[in-house]
Amino acid sequence: MTPSRFDRLDALRAVAILWMAAFHFCFDLNYFKFVQQDFYRDPFWTVQRSVIVSLFLFCAGFGQAVAWEQGQSWPRFWRRWTQVAGCALLVTAGSYLMFPRSFISFGVLHGIALMLIITRLTAGAGPWLWLMGLVAIALPHLVQSSFFDTRLTNWVGLITRKPVTEDYAPLLPWIGVMWWGLAAGQWVLKNRREWVTGVLPETLAPLATLGRWSLSFYMLHQPVLIGLLLVVRTLQ
Repeated sequence: MTPSRFDRLDALRAVAILWMAAFHFCFDLNYFKFVQQDFYRDPFWTVQRSVIVSLFLFCAGFGQAVAWEQGQSWPRFWRRWTQVAGCALLVTAGSYLMFPRSFISFGVLHGIALMLIITRLTAGAGPWLWLMGLVAIALPHLVQSSFFDTRLTNWVGLITRKPVTEDYAPLLPWIGVMWWGLAAGQWVLKNRREWVTGVLPETLAPLATLGRWSLSFYMLHQPVLIGLLLVVRTLQ
């Protein structure tokens, strides 16, 4: 593997995706009554979820810094964006089949699809990205309105109550994390490039490979886990 592949960044993305898969496996165990946990209110689970999403979005922002530096063309950007947006629609459809009353209308992939466009358009803001991220993270705690409590408007994030949905990653505050990832990526590429271009130990090489296929893994892991648990429950 060559340093230009940014193996260390790919490996960090893989850590986020594996942690997410472990979280989802526990959620599925709870859904099929193999365990009893409160994934909606227990801090052990809610904090984990926030950290996982933060790490995932930070890596996505960092990845945009790499794309910006490499001069990624708009056509290539839109090809990747179409994949993310298409997968987001599949998540909505799949979640509606399992959770018709709490299906996912604006989850992590939906949020990433929107934030990719915004980070692409704002990548030239340089150091201002740090302040923009801070404002985005703070704003939902300062400004809230019932206008944003509907499915058509809650994607903004200025809600007064959390919507009933299985996944929710609104623009605010999460664009702030992605902006920080973009800002950190630009700084590292300029000042400490070796942090992400250094060669990984051979034992960690599979993580880099997984990190480059994170979207495919994201889309496949839940159907596989749910299918396995259905088989186990059927055999009981």
